[in-house]
Amino acid sequence: MPKDIQKQIKKEKDRNYLAKDFNSFRADLLDYARTFFPDQINDFSDASVGGLLLDMAAFVGDTLSFYLDHQFNELNPLTAVETNNLIRHLQSAGVKVVGASPAVCEVLFSIRVPSEVTTLYEWRPRRSALPIITAGTILQANNGIIFNLVEDLDFGITDSMNDLNAHSKITQTDSNGNPSEYELQLRGLCISGQEKIVTFNIANAHVPFREIIIPDPDVSDIITIKDSDSNNYYEVESLTQDVVFGGSPTIDSNGETVEQDMEIIPAPRRFIKRMSPQTRLTTLTFGGGNADTLDDDIIPDPSMLALPLYGRKTFSRFVIDPNSLLQTQTLGIAPRNTSLSIKYRFGGGLSHNVGQNSIRTITNLKMMFMNTPQPAHATSVRASASVNNDKLAGGGLSAPTLEDLRAIIPKIRQSQGRSVSRADTIARIYTLPSRFGRVYRAAISSSSINPLAANLYVIGLDNNGSLAISPDALKKNLSRYLNQYRLISDALDILDARVLNFGVIFTVVSHPNSNKELVVQQVIKRLRGILTIKNFQINQPIVMADIINLIINTEGVISMPQMPRIIAKYGVEENRDYGVNTFTPENLEVRGMIIAPPGSIFQLKYPDFDITGTSS
Repeated sequence: MPKDIQKQIKKEKDRNYLAKDFNSFRADLLDYARTFFPDQINDFSDASVGGLLLDMAAFVGDTLSFYLDHQFNELNPLTAVETNNLIRHLQSAGVKVVGASPAVCEVLFSIRVPSEVTTLYEWRPRRSALPIITAGTILQANNGIIFNLVEDLDFGITDSMNDLNAHSKITQTDSNGNPSEYELQLRGLCISGQEKIVTFNIANAHVPFREIIIPDPDVSDIITIKDSDSNNYYEVESLTQDVVFGGSPTIDSNGETVEQDMEIIPAPRRFIKRMSPQTRLTTLTFGGGNADTLDDDIIPDPSMLALPLYGRKTFSRFVIDPNSLLQTQTLGIAPRNTSLSIKYRFGGGLSHNVGQNSIRTITNLKMMFMNTPQPAHATSVRASASVNNDKLAGGGLSAPTLEDLRAIIPKIRQSQGRSVSRADTIARIYTLPSRFGRVYRAAISSSSINPLAANLYVIGLDNNGSLAISPDALKKNLSRYLNQYRLISDALDILDARVLNFGVIFTVVSHPNSNKELVVQQVIKRLRGILTIKNFQINQPIVMADIINLIINTEGVISMPQMPRIIAKYGVEENRDYGVNTFTPENLEVRGMIIAPPGSIFQLKYPDFDITGTSS
């Protein structure tokens, strides 16, 4: 029986799956048609029906190939180009999108109080006239930036020796030389931004996971949320977290006030917060439970966190996940038939990093007296209140771009609930809640003094975008924030990074047909691009090969008669303040690199003046 050779050839024909674009698809299809269907269609020119069929099939293949490549790239956060997909990657990785961060500053509050004499004939500030300046007091800087006091300042608090914690000095005396008036000073933590209260009316309908959008951009903190029944709503990391950690003032054995004791607070009414990197508006998502069908799981009893031993007198070692204490089978209560009053703080940016002695105005003073003073004394104390920041405000930064957020996705994915490695700690530092300020650069290195500790170097920015020492208030916030993630045996010493300002001097030989001044300006422009502070980290060296390569590859440059030089900038030059830190580049050069001393960062502070060049 004769064999069907044509069918056998079709079974054994080779198929090529390497085509990726229109031309390769069309070429493969044309080769296929001419090989296996030579008698059906012979004309495959552009104007023929055969050419039309080839073009249509190649177009479909090219479209599908592009779509597959595009979709594959969108699966990787480092190659994704669609904004919505990048936002999903950020949410999946656990990156908290924040807006422009506010500045933090310690402000000196001063009041003047009349004097009194004790039974031991000792003069002191009149205790009944000592006020409490409460949180919410509003201050204003010279440039119009609003600052809010975030803690109560009690001028009547005393230590174990019954001496006032506030610093006091005599400002007036009577005719007998006895004190008649004292000036008292206390430092208070202030955060920039405007505080606002908005009210949302919630209908009498159960809507699981109700969402509310805050109308103002760059919300840095949701201060409080209360409904018309005085129920508090708590911010949580996820809606499965049914308790939150809070703090309460406590008194130690010496009778002195310490910071706070941590406590577990049930959070049946809770919400999560997320910000859109496009609109910079904040959306609040509440729980999904119905309060009318409330069960015991929604309101947990903190005492139930104890391990049930069921009468056993002994027990063996066990493994416990601390996060299990924050888990629940329910997702909180959804608000309904009520009014939500949301108090929040918004605003931030580099302009909030105001300089020293610039916060001098009190726009809204909130003061109360625990002891009833004479009306005249209360009036004079209130009128005497004044403020001043003897330290600059820091921590304010512009909102991160999508590219900034994309860059930290790998670090966040490698991190965990605990800070075990240095990468974990660095990731935690950069995710410090923006209401506490922002660290611009951070680095960790081993301590030469304590082998069980590490040195954490941090640096911030001033309102001009230059490197500046982070204020102590920001370091305290950072310390408290990291304590909940570090291992109990770990120790971190938070230190200020040392800023080393430098300049560049170069000489080039220009092409005879080039304008020498324009060539030098072009080199300076390109050097400014690679030496900007955005491209430097703490402990990062200056690579001379990068500078040489950039100069020699600038259009119009044909040679360099001598190598470019790095010079140290310090002191004051023509009203330009470079600081007091200095270094000797020749002593730091190793294998063509200027190695920064441990805990140092290089800065080209004044690019318009710090790069000089000549051409011949």
